[in-house]
Amino acid sequence: MNTGVVSTRYAKALLDFAVEQGQDEVVYAEIKQLAEHYARLPQLRKTVDSPVLPVADKLKLLREAAGGEKTSDVLTRFFRLVIDEKREKFLQFMAWSYIDLYREKHHILMGKLITAVPSAKLEQKMRDLIAGKTKKTVEFSVQVDPELIGGYILEMAGYRVDASVASQLKRVKQQFVARNRRIV
Repeated sequence: MNTGVVSTRYAKALLDFAVEQGQDEVVYAEIKQLAEHYARLPQLRKTVDSPVLPVADKLKLLREAAGGEKTSDVLTRFFRLVIDEKREKFLQFMAWSYIDLYREKHHILMGKLITAVPSAKLEQKMRDLIAGKTKKTVEFSVQVDPELIGGYILEMAGYRVDASVASQLKRVKQQFVARNRRIV
């Protein structure tokens, strides 16, 4: 069976059940944390997929990766279902599918904001500006890159706005070199 089909079906069922229980936002936060752990720790997937690991240990490991002992009952029941149905190998894809479905349902745009220094004020201003134009909620993954010198780079929905000092200096240098080549 196709990985995408299985993952999407399970993710849709989880989202529907979480909405019914009024826990979709909580499960979203937990699933994001689980997806981050899968991305950072490749060994997590291998361990969860292992047929040697007892079910109780798999459940405990997944709960820990999704938020520890405070993991919601909805997500714990979902983990139990996935393990019982022997679908652990699809769990990472289920997490990504749930995140996509949740964002689509709640009209959430994702973007990436790279700044030279941490700036919560700039982040909030950009979030408000984009939300005002699109009428959608905005989530940023924020990175700090001191090589920008100042300003920011915003990537969202296939667009990139580079308002960094480093890129402006680069453009000035390119213009200077182009003009001086004509003189020589």
